Amino acid sequence: MKPTFIKYGKPLVTCMVQAKTPLDVKILIRNALYDGADAIGFQIEELPKECRDDDTLRAIFDEARGRPVYVTNYRSANNKGDSDDTLCEGLLQMLRNGATLIDVMADCFCPDPLQITYDTEAVKKQKAFIDKIHSLGGEVLMSTHTGKFLPPEEVLAIARAQAERGADIIKIVITSNSEDEELSCLATTELLRRELDRPFLFLAAGTNCSLLRQIGPYLGSSMWLTVQRHDELSTKYQPLCRSIRAIADNFVI
Repeated sequence: MKPTFIKYGKPLVTCMVQAKTPLDVKILIRNALYDGADAIGFQIEELPKECRDDDTLRAIFDEARGRPVYVTNYRSANNKGDSDDTLCEGLLQMLRNGATLIDVMADCFCPDPLQITYDTEAVKKQKAFIDKIHSLGGEVLMSTHTGKFLPPEEVLAIARAQAERGADIIKIVITSNSEDEELSCLATTELLRRELDRPFLFLAAGTNCSLLRQIGPYLGSSMWLTVQRHDELSTKYQPLCRSIRAIADNFVI
């Protein structure tokens, strides 16, 4: 049975992997599993395009040893200048070679500063793409990275838009640069838990986001996003996998 991100009774410790060679990707995955990762997140943007053939991708996904794999193909790094159609083809290629959860940007086909589009034609194409992923047995996470703080009601509106487009998991990342904003983020998490009918991942970046990233899954988020190590490519706001493993194993509620 294919691994999944949407049928677990508890939040998953997911370790995000970014590296410039297939070997380094595999090493990070192996070490993440040693550190207790439940799932792997592979961000392909840093991997050179000549290393993205089917055989290489299958070998990378095989390193997950049966754990579910979440993949992104954002517009950054080696993908700069590529069309969204090209990025979507890359996502389908990863799905066909073993990926589980496909990250579809919520402004796909119509880029927007808040990474959420309401353009009618773009939304229609997003829905068709999500249907294609589902037809191939994949799961869909739709992502919005706002680059700014948003109050709970505005986050909920984005979440509902993502749900209406067919996302299995909703992902929204805002910015939190004060204690008040982080407290609002905690309240937002509770609001999403009450109002949504599907799993979600609500995160923040900024100077005040560590509490949300550590306890968010105990308030309703479906997973932790972690890193195996902090280096020049890893997302600095993501905590270490082994640290979150200790929290996940010992947090009592």
